[in-house]
Amino acid sequence: MRIEVQPIGFVHTDVDPVPRHWSVSDAEGTLMIDTKYQDGLKGIVAGKRIVVLFHFHKSPGFTPDLLIQTPYHGKWQKGVFGMCSPKRPNPIGLSVVEVLEIAGNKIRVKGIDMLDGTPILDIKPDVDQNG
Repeated sequence: MRIEVQPIGFVHTDVDPVPRHWSVSDAEGTLMIDTKYQDGLKGIVAGKRIVVLFHFHKSPGFTPDLLIQTPYHGKWQKGVFGMCSPKRPNPIGLSVVEVLEIAGNKIRVKGIDMLDGTPILDIKPDVDQNG
């Protein structure tokens, strides 16, 4: 089976270095969504959180030896599915960010842990807040 996805937009941020995880990030940036998807942003409002699925576009290729890794902030090895490493069989990331402002196809957010230019695959509501 072959699965193909296309970015719906890209991350823009000048944060350097990028925080290691959204849960410890106060960094801000903008999600620049392709205008053809702008109507799909209806319902996203400032003050709420959204879940951003993205592609680890700068992650090295995955090899079987990466099934077990040691997190850079940890002491013990873990399986790749038990950690947030960008070195994954399918390099898909997930971040939960706070919406600061939305204007047209631009969503300004807080909690960035993505590099500038990161391809955005999808956006979902944070169901704990948005139901």
